[in-house]
Amino acid sequence: MKFQLAVNLERMGPDTDMNAVARHTLEMVQMAERGGFNIVWSAEHHALEMTIAPNPFQILTWWAGETDTIRLGTAVATAAYWHPINLAGEAAFLDLISGGRLEFGIGSGAYQREFDRMHPGLKQSDGWKYMQEMLPLVRALWQGDVAHDGQFWQFPSATSCPKPVQPEVPVWVAARSPITFDYALREKCHVMSWPLTRGFSEAELYKQQLDAAVAKADNGFRPNFAMMRHAAVYENAAGRDAAIAAIQCVLGQFENLFRNLGDVKNGFPKQVPLDELQGREQYNAAMLEENLLFGSPETVIKKLQKYQSLGVDEFIYYASLGLGMEAQKQSLQLFCDEVIPAFQ
Repeated sequence: MKFQLAVNLERMGPDTDMNAVARHTLEMVQMAERGGFNIVWSAEHHALEMTIAPNPFQILTWWAGETDTIRLGTAVATAAYWHPINLAGEAAFLDLISGGRLEFGIGSGAYQREFDRMHPGLKQSDGWKYMQEMLPLVRALWQGDVAHDGQFWQFPSATSCPKPVQPEVPVWVAARSPITFDYALREKCHVMSWPLTRGFSEAELYKQQLDAAVAKADNGFRPNFAMMRHAAVYENAAGRDAAIAAIQCVLGQFENLFRNLGDVKNGFPKQVPLDELQGREQYNAAMLEENLLFGSPETVIKKLQKYQSLGVDEFIYYASLGLGMEAQKQSLQLFCDEVIPAFQ
């Protein structure tokens, strides 16, 4: 099993210094490279301090200049917010300046709040239509001239400038539903899945959907299958309590965004009160500790072995969960020192 890192520029409140956040995020990426991680991912989000990522390629270009070997991925570029020529060129330029380290992840978009601002009138639930028109176009633009007259974009003959330096850029699709798994395998894409806070049975469901999509596509392509979980490795009860409190706060903010409550001030989503979440099993402290990649190094190794046995090729360590910067670093260092060696 290989390992990937998902990390955000993350501010949980206005008192957190933005320069400290930037330094911390870069240091996490560099720690992951030294520790043997395969890929680091940057998201795309807009007008949210908890995930500061207005352009994933700009973030990855920054990281590229401060690293040597770790591969650099978008998780994910939101198709509806881009023009195909622009997206193809940005991605190819990153591949060029990084020495061929691009991993291209594309997706449908997460929050209706962002669509209301970035693409007014578009329902988040229709974002997948843009992704499915976008991906073949980007690949074609990377090869040479192409004209397009589609549902969402129309343009005369054009190409991506520059071109990627990799002969074939690895492409990833974020998938949770059967229709997306089918699309990913039909287009010969690797797959990343995120069970949110749900139990291991959710991961098993995704693997079943992946296998069904592989069989349906029947095109000889064997995808890499990555699974993402919020992660915190700790050695005592104090570490556990800090991780649980942090993730519950973040989940309260996610709840605000997923419900599109509109209660966001200066980029900070108000947390839906915990007592409103406690009736939902996925926010219970014991369930979070069980379902997420939380625990001592020994516990985390056992959890990862279950995913490995399921058929997960690469595990995405999602570091950004509202935890303090030093605690995040301690967790990642424990993972690098004591967990990764168990899988080498």
